[in-house]
Order: sequence, then C-alpha cells, then structure tokens
Amino acid sequence: MILQVSDAGFSYDGRRSIFEGISFSLDTGECLCILGPNGTGKSTLIKCLLNLLPLGQGCIQLAGEEIADLSRTEIAKKIAYVPQSHQIVFPFTVGELVLMGRTPHLPAFAGPGKSDSTTVQAALETVGIAHLAERPVSDISGGELQLALIARAVAQQPEILILDEPTSHLDFGNQIRVLQLIDRLARNGIGVIMTSHFPDHSFVVRQTVAIMKGGNFIAVGPPEEVLTPQNLGEAYGIDVAVPYVTEAGRQACVPKIILKEKGPGFIP
Repeated sequence: MILQVSDAGFSYDGRRSIFEGISFSLDTGECLCILGPNGTGKSTLIKCLLNLLPLGQGCIQLAGEEIADLSRTEIAKKIAYVPQSHQIVFPFTVGELVLMGRTPHLPAFAGPGKSDSTTVQAALETVGIAHLAERPVSDISGGELQLALIARAVAQQPEILILDEPTSHLDFGNQIRVLQLIDRLARNGIGVIMTSHFPDHSFVVRQTVAIMKGGNFIAVGPPEEVLTPQNLGEAYGIDVAVPYVTEAGRQACVPKIILKEKGPGFIP
C-alpha cells in the first residue's frame, strides 16, 4: 500500500471533533472517491493527508513511513494536490504553470533542465492541452485551467494524486472530461483520492467510494454496493433512486422530487 490511514481523527479546538476513526488504504492505480454533504470534514481530511494539518489521533503512513516525519519536499515527490479553487495573479503561460510541478525534484537554487521540459511536455500531452502551452492562464477557460492544474500535478510524477472537488466549477461537459482523465490516470498507475458532491461521479471514475457523514465513513466499497438509496438518504437527507440507465450503461443517482402543478399547460 502506498498510503495507509489508521484510526485518524482531527479537531481544531481540542473539543469538537471534525472527523474521527477514519481508516483506509490506497494502492497504486486505485481510485477512492469520498462523498458527503457540506461540513462533514472532507476538505479537512485532505489537508491532513497532505500533512498541512497534524492529526489529533491515529496515523498516516506514506510508502511505509509516518507522514509527520517527512519533509515537505519528500511529501511533494510522492503526493500531488489539485485544490478546489485556485487564483493565479501573474500571467504565467500554461507551460510555465505546469513546469512548477517539477519544483520538488530540483536541487536548491537550480533551474529546470531539458529533462524537466520533456516531462512537462509529456504531462501536457497526457492531459490533452499541449496546444495551450504558450497561452497565458488568464486567457483560458475554467475547464482549461482545471486541466492545466492537473497537468501540473502530473508533471510532479507523483505516486498519489489528491483532488478536492475537481469538477465543482465546471460545466457539464468539462465535468465528464475531467472525470474521464482522472479515471485514465488511475488506470495508468497513479493512486487517486478525490472528493465530490456528486454521487454519480463514482459511477464514472469506478473503483472505491466512501460516504462521509458527521466526521465518519458510513460506508466504503464498490459504488454498486455503497451508493444505495438507504446510504444516500442517510448522508444527504433526501430520497434518492439509483436505477440502471440502459442508454448510459451504468447506474445513476436520481433525487426523488415531486413536481407540483404551477399553472395551465404545466407538464409534471
């Protein structure tokens, strides 16, 4: 296992627990999608996985070593992170942004070399945005920026890729493109942990899903076993159907909403 989380817990004030008793493992090429409502502790858990926040209890092992004992550079060589939102002030080109992913691999005061440029080009091509390399990041769309951030993470050549709600600001089409890219990266051997507010995403990036509620995992396993009407109802407080959609070739999560008549000509 490249990542092992055992009985992890965290509290900001030492009194109210944000999450507790979290245990899971991640192997090469595995994808874990963490679902759950707002305020349940998903983003805080990610910060602990990156060692940005120290655990209050339990431990996190990265490649067999306690993550708390590793330097920031050692962690960055193994874990790449794509944040939920990112504001870029300076007009870097897309290529320059992706090149920043090579920073953990450079000696102090050293600049990137030919091999780093080759790695960046490969990352751009993997993500499908090589044609944007010379474009300023201020001139590209939100979906293209998200792909550029993923390309920067790929250029780190990590063993683990962590993404915090990677599709939260994207339109419907770009959501699917990003999910397909994440699925492809996992199939190519990168361990992936992602959070999402959309249960359907677990049927697109298919491996393991965990539902987080009240600071705990209430269910962990394959999406077909975890994404049940009972579990989704407990997590989100609404009635949800999970039918198989023949046209899509997969199950889908559909909230049960009763439409009330709104006037003449309204079709329920």
